[in-house]
Amino acid sequence: MNELDPHRNRVPQNIVHIHIMGICGTAMAAMAGMLKASGYTVTGSDSGVYPPMSDFLAGSGIQAASGYGPENLTPRPDLVIVGNVITRKNPEAQGLIEAGIPYLSFPQALAHFFISSRTSLVVAGTHGKTTTSSLLASALHRAGLDPSFMIGGIVRDFEANFRIGHGPYFVVEGDEYDTAFFDKGSKFLHYQPKIAVITSVEFDHADIFADLDAIKRSFRRFVTLLPRDGLLIAHLDDPNVAEVVADAPCAVQGYGCSPELAWSLSDVRTDQGLTRFKVRHHQQDWAELAVRMPGRHNCLNSLAVTAVLHRIGLAPEQINDCLSNFGGVKRRQEIRGVERGVTVIDDFAHHPTAVRETLAALKAAYAGRRLVTVFEPRTNSSRRSIFQQEYGSAFDAADLILVRRPLPLANVAEEEMFSSHQLAADLQSRGLAAFTFADTDAILAHLLTTLQEGDVVAILSNGGFDNIHQRLLEGLRAASPSSEESLHFATGIKTD
Repeated sequence: MNELDPHRNRVPQNIVHIHIMGICGTAMAAMAGMLKASGYTVTGSDSGVYPPMSDFLAGSGIQAASGYGPENLTPRPDLVIVGNVITRKNPEAQGLIEAGIPYLSFPQALAHFFISSRTSLVVAGTHGKTTTSSLLASALHRAGLDPSFMIGGIVRDFEANFRIGHGPYFVVEGDEYDTAFFDKGSKFLHYQPKIAVITSVEFDHADIFADLDAIKRSFRRFVTLLPRDGLLIAHLDDPNVAEVVADAPCAVQGYGCSPELAWSLSDVRTDQGLTRFKVRHHQQDWAELAVRMPGRHNCLNSLAVTAVLHRIGLAPEQINDCLSNFGGVKRRQEIRGVERGVTVIDDFAHHPTAVRETLAALKAAYAGRRLVTVFEPRTNSSRRSIFQQEYGSAFDAADLILVRRPLPLANVAEEEMFSSHQLAADLQSRGLAAFTFADTDAILAHLLTTLQEGDVVAILSNGGFDNIHQRLLEGLRAASPSSEESLHFATGIKTD
């Protein structure tokens, strides 16, 4: 099998036509739109081109071929951007090799075309980077600084995950996942940070990283990219973060709940739909701020953004205005609807820490209401046994937990797979009501016969989960009052 020529991994001098392999990914489609808006002719290909992404591309005047093959490289583009989904065995990748066309990865292209001419604000970390980067981008926009951004979630204030502004700042979510089949380094190593945030460092992405030490090495490499006059905002309550930033080449400002940090959080409380908290800066009372998102973790995310905005020059009153008016991010504690008094919430949480923090936040926000949690283990890490024990204590805030049986991973032995049945048993042994189900249909059937008015259903998955949110809302809407039954907390485990 032929290999890519590393000398072709470059930006050619004259570019008119850019082709994107894997164009229907969320980030890749956003890149296509940004390049098209910048005046380039853009084409692309993917294994399947269908709505809503096909509609977005067609509406942007971008031609996308369904299926991969060397014929998609005719007429010959000046540059090919190779998505993370592409393997070296891909027939179009082999066609790229044969044609000798210059190529870039997605992070390389983002850096070259959009980041390098602006001040790069990078938000990295195992948890919270989508919300934090979205909050930062929205705050800069509300402050009149007209930012550009590329983020891994749909920012409600823009109904988009990207924007090309005319201001000096580019906000980018710094993903630690690998770059491309020809570059196994983390994406964030390409993003040229001037100011960076590190929210957390934990083990994740078991398909990419061997262990926590491997993740720490990647974050250390990221830290070394900061210039001497840069700034690193680090969650120093996290010992792993403290470790990876210890030798930073620039100033480091710690944030967290510890009072000795440069930015310290205290007195978190809920008040009329807002989460309010006090901020101390260098151990002095500084401001009281508020956000429209529940949970201590979202206050910490807001505190990190506060530190960045302070560095840029915003006053406390401006910062509070920006934070308190943030509209949120799709799939992060997003209320999908309310039917028959049942609130259905969609959240991306899948790592045990994210599950724990999300459920604790929702329990506090909906105090006095029953919290029903539906969990789909879907990531490469959550479908392995590495977090089996940690999940056992991650659902304590829930009153009822329904767990979908995970789909098996190729080339992973059964004994190394996550067991939903074992999780349900572990939760039951701790006095929690837990069920496990074979599929989404079985979960829906159970929910529709047990939910009561006032319940809050938190659905946790990093995928579409068979459109469970909409199907549940439709099922609740169609249910007649006579069909409702009291919620029954089983003393055993419901198995498929």
